[in-house]
Amino acid sequence: MSMNFIRKLPLPMDMKEKYPISMKVAETIQKRNDAIKDVFAGRSDKFALIIGPCSADREDAVMDYMYKLKDLQDKVEDKILIIPRIYTNKPRTTGEGYKGMASQPDPTKKPDLYEGLLSIRRLHTRAIEETGFTCADEMLYPENYRYLSDVLGYVAIGARSVEN
Repeated sequence: MSMNFIRKLPLPMDMKEKYPISMKVAETIQKRNDAIKDVFAGRSDKFALIIGPCSADREDAVMDYMYKLKDLQDKVEDKILIIPRIYTNKPRTTGEGYKGMASQPDPTKKPDLYEGLLSIRRLHTRAIEETGFTCADEMLYPENYRYLSDVLGYVAIGARSVEN
């Protein structure tokens, strides 16, 4: 696999400083993360439902899905805590063609990890702002976690990452 240098990625703390979350988003994250912890620790009688597609690559489709899950969450909130999956770090293909949002948010353009990480950060932040959901993402590339740690509710380690 050959790689071409495009630009140096900023440090995660620099990206978070340049693209910070609002106080309202931070409060939503804290409240949701506490609720998730309570379910996993057995302090809540609710079930956690982690649900969604294996790969998320289009913001419009993800947000449509988020709004539908929000409507469902409102109906089952006394029994179930929904944690939507927005798995942005992985491709939809076997390695040929589009590599997923982490590599490039626009499949018609050349790979750009900076733009990929930034678009993922914006998508997760938008999901929180508009639906109140903190979401799950799979860290196929665990080093990406540091760029997103403040906006995620649940993190899965990618199967390919485990093999590495």
